[in-house]
Amino acid sequence: MRWHNLLIPTLKEDPAEAEIISHKLMIRAGLIRKLSSGIYSYLPLGLKALKKAQNIIREELDKAGAQEVLLPALQPSELWHDSGRYIELGEDMLKFTDRHNKEMVLGPTHEEVVTELVKNEVHSYKQLPLILYQIQTKFRDELRPRFGVLRSREFIMKDAYSFDRDIESLELSYKKMYDAYKRIFDRCGLKYIIVEADPGIMGGNISHEFMALADSGEDVIAKCKSCSWVSSLDRAECFEDEGIKTEKPLSLKEVDTPGVKTIEKLSSFLNAEPNRMLKTIIYESDGGFIAALVRGDLQINEFKLARGLARHSLRLATAKEIEDLTGAPLGFSGPVGLKNVEFVGDSSVRGLSNFICGANKADKHLLNVNMPRDFKVDKFLDIRFIAEDDRCPDCKSGIEFKHSIELGHVFKLGTKYSEKLSAVYLDADGKIKPIIMGCYGIGVNRIIAAMIEQNNDKDGIIWTKELSPVSVSIIVIGPKDDLSLKFASELDDKLESIGVSSLFDDRPVSAGIKFKDADLIGAPVRITVSEDNLKKGKVEVKERKEKASRLVPKDELISLFS
Repeated sequence: MRWHNLLIPTLKEDPAEAEIISHKLMIRAGLIRKLSSGIYSYLPLGLKALKKAQNIIREELDKAGAQEVLLPALQPSELWHDSGRYIELGEDMLKFTDRHNKEMVLGPTHEEVVTELVKNEVHSYKQLPLILYQIQTKFRDELRPRFGVLRSREFIMKDAYSFDRDIESLELSYKKMYDAYKRIFDRCGLKYIIVEADPGIMGGNISHEFMALADSGEDVIAKCKSCSWVSSLDRAECFEDEGIKTEKPLSLKEVDTPGVKTIEKLSSFLNAEPNRMLKTIIYESDGGFIAALVRGDLQINEFKLARGLARHSLRLATAKEIEDLTGAPLGFSGPVGLKNVEFVGDSSVRGLSNFICGANKADKHLLNVNMPRDFKVDKFLDIRFIAEDDRCPDCKSGIEFKHSIELGHVFKLGTKYSEKLSAVYLDADGKIKPIIMGCYGIGVNRIIAAMIEQNNDKDGIIWTKELSPVSVSIIVIGPKDDLSLKFASELDDKLESIGVSSLFDDRPVSAGIKFKDADLIGAPVRITVSEDNLKKGKVEVKERKEKASRLVPKDELISLFS
């Protein structure tokens, strides 16, 4: 390829709106351009990298026995009402009404659509198992798009769906996809960690995330400093010390705390550490009201709370509901004297004595509260987020938090969608049963951004060989050196003829500009042709990730790539 024929608008300076390295370099290297907030055009080099990632995905999924389909991006909203997710996605969903007054959705994901498809086409156990996948554009109306293609309103995803007759078969399908994901990310040259994660609105009980370690990542994982334990913050189990020392109970005391509604303000007002306080968070669930209790310096994990209580619905109580229940405005709730609620205490609460909590009166708090003297907890569960000063639940060593980028997520959905959308089959025993489903997603754009986050230097991108939009960049030192120009042109043609993507910088600009742009774009290999070296029968070869270059006989160049 000749540079002058391509659209590669490189930039010298970082764009003002870009916050992280991948966003800066994707714009500076001419891979993408912003159309609107969270919406990007892919230029030739960016699209080539994107296609390489897609090809790797296709090859590995085809090898695993999955079949590619293409599902509509435009979806009728009634499917989302039927599944119950219309309200869950809320304002993140892009919706409009067509000329027939029918509400339509620009698909943020495709569980409903693929379930509807299989429901109409699969009727017997003989047609199962089945794994379908697609690479498709998705749409989500992000409140705050940022970080370039990592959090955008329009993005490309690979989503796959497995359909099985029983849990044993689902396990086999899940493992096929799990193993395929490892091969995909290995081939892309990414450093990643697999963690058990929260399924969220996707449903199901088991899911795993494939996380690329990166300082700029929005996601955070917990990792043991000593053993192999690693988990997402949503799923991480919290280890509590046994035999916690308790103080001699002091007399209960009510104090005035005018306008003091937060732990931070209460800590300052009473000159007490947050870990001496108790937070009482009121929830409404399908089993009635819940008072979740956690130490003041910790945070409630609603996923753990719902799972631990086996509740299908869980939401924070409204300010009015809290006032009706406790007799006090929001910010002064406490367990003492509180009725008609189920008390669920986090395991950290067991060690508290003479602690501080809301008094269920406006502008009042209680000091020296103790269990079970002042109130009783119905059950203790692990319902909090892990903290950095916690210890590993496996080996009890210290833990650390690492920033990461979510590359992919695999879920065991079970029958969440098949039951609601009536996707059933006739089993060998003559009974009608719901299809067992799994779901497997990869953010294709994120593969490119994560690769750049992990592979760059002060000069630009350092592409892995499998993802690089070009394998070789060719530079001629002398712009009027006809011998070198002819050699470089012929070399470019030879490389392309054997399937090696090359980029011959034939622009009439200085060698300095060419070298800077070559490093910025980051092709794995750079070949520099000069008159002096060529007369000696040699050319300069430099790998992008190495500092030093070497001279190679010109007749041996092609053999380096064959």
